[in-house]
Amino acid sequence: MSAQYQIQGGTAAAISASVEAGVRRGRLAPGQGLPPVRELAGRLGVGAGTVAAAYRSLRERGVVETAGRNGTRIRPRPSVAASRLARVPPVPPGVLDLSTGHPDPRLLPDPARWLRAVAAEHTGPVSYADGGVLPELAEAARRRLATDGVPAPALGVTAGALDGLDRLLAAHLRPGDRVAVEDPGWANLLDLVAALGLTPVAVPVDAAGPTVDGVARALAAGAGALVVTTRAHNPTGASVGAARAAALRRLLRGQEILVVEDDHAAELAAAPLHPLAGATGRWAYLRSVSKPYGPDLRLAVLAGDPATLSRVEGRQRLGAGWVSTVLQRLVLRMWQEPAVAATVARARQAYEQRRTGLVEALGRRGVPATGGSGLNVWVPVPDETLAVTRLREAGYAVAPGSLYRLASGPGIRITVGPVPRTGIEPLAEAVAAALSGTGTGPAARAT
Repeated sequence: MSAQYQIQGGTAAAISASVEAGVRRGRLAPGQGLPPVRELAGRLGVGAGTVAAAYRSLRERGVVETAGRNGTRIRPRPSVAASRLARVPPVPPGVLDLSTGHPDPRLLPDPARWLRAVAAEHTGPVSYADGGVLPELAEAARRRLATDGVPAPALGVTAGALDGLDRLLAAHLRPGDRVAVEDPGWANLLDLVAALGLTPVAVPVDAAGPTVDGVARALAAGAGALVVTTRAHNPTGASVGAARAAALRRLLRGQEILVVEDDHAAELAAAPLHPLAGATGRWAYLRSVSKPYGPDLRLAVLAGDPATLSRVEGRQRLGAGWVSTVLQRLVLRMWQEPAVAATVARARQAYEQRRTGLVEALGRRGVPATGGSGLNVWVPVPDETLAVTRLREAGYAVAPGSLYRLASGPGIRITVGPVPRTGIEPLAEAVAAALSGTGTGPAARAT
């Protein structure tokens, strides 16, 4: 641990508060190790049980994690917000940032034009009594979901996919309950599970989605919920295929478990949808608009059984209340515009070309990679730290797989959004060189 920050406190609460303060100020960085329990206890003059209780509290709230023989360390994405500069490591000039998972801003529709149209049609203030899901948006959402075979006996709107997942898990589970999650899986979900005090049960993922054996083991372990990325899996690009969906539906039928499907990429996925919706009595299906239409559009459509949606709506009323009707009208207007649909279609095609191009280019160099849909390519590597360091030296910032893994093997995630068409081959060459240890110089990237 850095000598620049010394943990203080004479009680478990004070020690945990000191650690949180270090995270907030950027003095304790993600991944940074904390002193062993007995060492810190000796330094502070308290009992080992006091430090252990502080660490346990921090772990239950998603601030730290236990790393086996490596001790206790700050989570890669702790549930304590640091200052923006502290939590966003800078990418050096001249390095292409492929680590974010974000869509390419150049491929997003500009909402300004449609926002002006919504403003022109504005009929007056919305009262607290009138807030909620707009009937027009609900009708349009049901039609769009029906096209993909997703039923919507009840429908709601949340402030994005992660907000929906938060509300669903909090409404159905309690701290200590088990939740089955994909491994590797979405880093934000893994951190949310930790922050909610839930116990993750790792389900392996292959090209067709979560494995049947993995889900069966999670059921046997007593998981109360299962979260599945229907397509464009982050980080591997996997999508649930027809055969896998049928097998999972047979396995899940009659089970007392909440099944949540996360269709975060929606129209950008470039993969057919084979939903699990309705396989169990309790289920929910989330479709976000942020990836196709813009990250600032914090809206996701949530379909599910009436009891599940009622729980979510009840918790929503106790918090934010509802998603802004202005935002709902903007999304509805964008759904209705052929020009927006054409822009999203072009983006889907561009990501498909970049993603498949990179997977194929890596394959020609003997580097196995996956990326069947979405914005990311997953590359298994023997040493994440070495691969990430060498690629940064070569001019590319990629994400280490440790952000996404529980028990699965090491890898790196490459977001294809910023990669220009002529930059695929240089990037593949840099990855192959980084894994072979032969190349550390600046990559000759096209712009």
